[in-house]
Amino acid sequence: MLGAMLADMPVDIIDLGILPDNLEVLREAFASVQADLLVTTGGASVGDHDLVRPAIEAAGGTIDFWRIALRPGKPMMAGRIGEMMVLGLPGNPVSAFVTATLFVKPVVAHMAGARDPLPQSTHALLGEDLPANNARTDYLRAELRDGKAYASTIQDSSMLLTLARSTCLIVRPGNAPVAKTGEIGGNPRDRVIRTLDGVNYVP
Repeated sequence: MLGAMLADMPVDIIDLGILPDNLEVLREAFASVQADLLVTTGGASVGDHDLVRPAIEAAGGTIDFWRIALRPGKPMMAGRIGEMMVLGLPGNPVSAFVTATLFVKPVVAHMAGARDPLPQSTHALLGEDLPANNARTDYLRAELRDGKAYASTIQDSSMLLTLARSTCLIVRPGNAPVAKTGEIGGNPRDRVIRTLDGVNYVP
């Protein structure tokens, strides 16, 4: 999935394959990589087998941040090993997609010299009510139909089918109040990102 997301960008991808939950194996793999950017998926949370963060540190790297107020994608991390930037994405596929959209693609675009590397967004009418949320910013999988955005009923971060059927992300900032059908976000952060078809498109 991540390879497909970067297929139209000026990158040479080195696939390290699936590595075991073993600190020494991960440390050795990370230390041996020669690249501008290392992207990992999984192993970024707080379980006994979530070893990416200690492996980065064991490889001589540093962590700039770990865990962010984002749903899906809370375990996201960033750091460096020498001159190489490291982005650690969550293991759930939807979380990996969203964090790749928000972090990996913009970083690659910035490295390639893009003037505006961030995903393009626009305001959109809501096709249905949305409940208030908590302190985390929500990126809701949704569809644009007849100029209105409809959030998917199932937002579980393991549900690839919901992601595959989506055509946009509805962005709900932290502590957003209830949003009613037909409203347009008055706050610049209340927006729709349409990147799921691989094209930054403003309808």
